[in-house]
Amino acid sequence: MGGKLTFTGGIHPYDGKDLSKDKPIKDILPKGDLVYPLSQHIGAPAKAIVKKGDKVLTGQMIAEAGGFVSAPVYSTVSGTVKAIEPRRVVTGDMVMSVIVENDGQYEEVEYDKSKPLAKLPREEIIARIQKAGVVGMGGAGFPTHVKLSPKDPDKIEYVIVNCAECEPYLTSDYRRMIEEPQKVVDGLKCSLQLFDHAEGILAVEDNKPDCIRILKELVKDEERITVKALKTKYPQGAERQLIYASTGRAINSSMLPADAGCVVNNVDTVCAIYSAVMENKPLMYRIVTVTGDAIADPRNFRVRIGTSYQELVEEAGGFKTKPAKIISGGPMMGFALFSTDVPTTKTASALLCLTRDEVSELEPSACIGCGRCAEICPGRLIPARMADLAERGDMERFVAMDGLECCECGCCSYICPARRQLTQEIKSMRKMALAARKK
Repeated sequence: MGGKLTFTGGIHPYDGKDLSKDKPIKDILPKGDLVYPLSQHIGAPAKAIVKKGDKVLTGQMIAEAGGFVSAPVYSTVSGTVKAIEPRRVVTGDMVMSVIVENDGQYEEVEYDKSKPLAKLPREEIIARIQKAGVVGMGGAGFPTHVKLSPKDPDKIEYVIVNCAECEPYLTSDYRRMIEEPQKVVDGLKCSLQLFDHAEGILAVEDNKPDCIRILKELVKDEERITVKALKTKYPQGAERQLIYASTGRAINSSMLPADAGCVVNNVDTVCAIYSAVMENKPLMYRIVTVTGDAIADPRNFRVRIGTSYQELVEEAGGFKTKPAKIISGGPMMGFALFSTDVPTTKTASALLCLTRDEVSELEPSACIGCGRCAEICPGRLIPARMADLAERGDMERFVAMDGLECCECGCCSYICPARRQLTQEIKSMRKMALAARKK
């Protein structure tokens, strides 16, 4: 069944990956101040434990977790705390942040030596991941130690590494798998150590045959790990679609992956798990794709978290053409930016700079009732009808029509011949419905 593992629905947008996929990851050093928002994860914001004027080292904790569902933040350079004040982040919000003036010395704390994985008890593995501030780096930012602590660990049957990277233009996971495949495998082994009855799955889209070959070679003697080639289709990397494609199990909005016996982490996250467990190092770096037809030299960078997006643009040769649209993340699920003067965070996967803003160029018209949005919806919903209910503010019928099952992948907006912004309408109503449910 190799290459046929998939889900119903989905689309095949232009993938744009050729711009950056063949260039090795480049390490960069930040030039200006570093900004560390205290909320880089789902859950309670971290609490600053430094004050203005304090000297800090690379790898030093500057903010502790604000609760169990939270994560600490570490300095990624040595220098002086310049301020603790609100700063703008990619979503447009002002978030309380620690600002560190980089001294350019990169003096680092000393990390404790680690024991072999087999000698580490479950509690210590979880504690190291928690202390290191590891969160889901695919975009959601859910604290990883919480995800790896389900009520009943014995019921977890699959630990899946999301190697699909289905979002157009993004190639950071691809470069990781090509350049540091052992780290990906070892990170999965650290996770498997927590679940006695689980098998590990490296789930890769079949448009990455070189990654599949490398990973298969590395795990050929591993009894508990398999590599699965998934059909190339967007949104193959969405959690529900990935679980269904790799295991045949279905989950809905009221379930967690653990309810279906699964735990899912993306490539960058499992590499951070490896560093936390085997090297006792906190989460300080991530790979960021800087790409798009407006960028002079698109490529992937190993970035110290807190570095400004503006510096990444400069490292990629600057703009060869003035961009009409700048997006943090990919074109399907990213956030449009009005300024690159924002910091990279734990969840910053890409900076996409495009010479055309195709969305604003198109004028939406009335729905023509073609049904294409329902045909390609991975959640088997009727997006046109749900967008109508959202526009009218009819929350009750929106929820009754399974509006909360939408994964906000953007397929319906992409396919709509009337150019209606279906995903935006549905997303806004989902946000309101989820807030009402919490109340």
